[in-house]
Amino acid sequence: MATVKGPLFSLDARGQVGGAVVFGFWKGRNYVRRHSVPSNPRSVSQLGMRAMMKFLSQVWGSHTSGQQEPWNEIAARTNVSPFNAFVGANMTRWRNFLPPSMTPSAAADDDVGTVPTIVIVPGVRQNQVTVGLTTINDNYGCLIFRNEVTSIPSAWNNCVQVIKFMTGTEKVWIDTPLLAGTEYFYTMRLYSLHGALGAEATEDSGEPT
Repeated sequence: MATVKGPLFSLDARGQVGGAVVFGFWKGRNYVRRHSVPSNPRSVSQLGMRAMMKFLSQVWGSHTSGQQEPWNEIAARTNVSPFNAFVGANMTRWRNFLPPSMTPSAAADDDVGTVPTIVIVPGVRQNQVTVGLTTINDNYGCLIFRNEVTSIPSAWNNCVQVIKFMTGTEKVWIDTPLLAGTEYFYTMRLYSLHGALGAEATEDSGEPT
């Protein structure tokens, strides 16, 4: 990154020129650098990892102090915060397509919710995804999978959203932005507080306008 004086024959210049160079201002100095385009942040594999990371980051704050306490020992042993211990352990589980667990080293012997359904309602460049179940049991959340072909294999790289589902019998998520005129297929799986994974729901699809 080069610093410049009087960029573009002016006292200040910012932004890109011809898609080739970018002028800016940082720490009191003007600079110019080559314009670069970042890799696609919405690739399927990235979406699966980011969906779980977002869930873990948000759900930790909703845990009670008693629910967070079991992570203190792991945190102390690995010299990280309890939050980082929780996220790190569950992201490792997720890379092996195991759902997150609220408690470390817990046997997945509790019960997920029952009779899951997924209903898709198309809209303008979006699909409304409604997840319903009849009994909560020991449910923790649900994984939503999406593909442009039917018979979706449920795997972390097809997961587009992870939703906390510990209360109520219905959750709604808006999947956007999507391509108009393209049919998207969805399924979902519930998981329990201790990381037990439920069966796939019956698939449904929607075609945004």
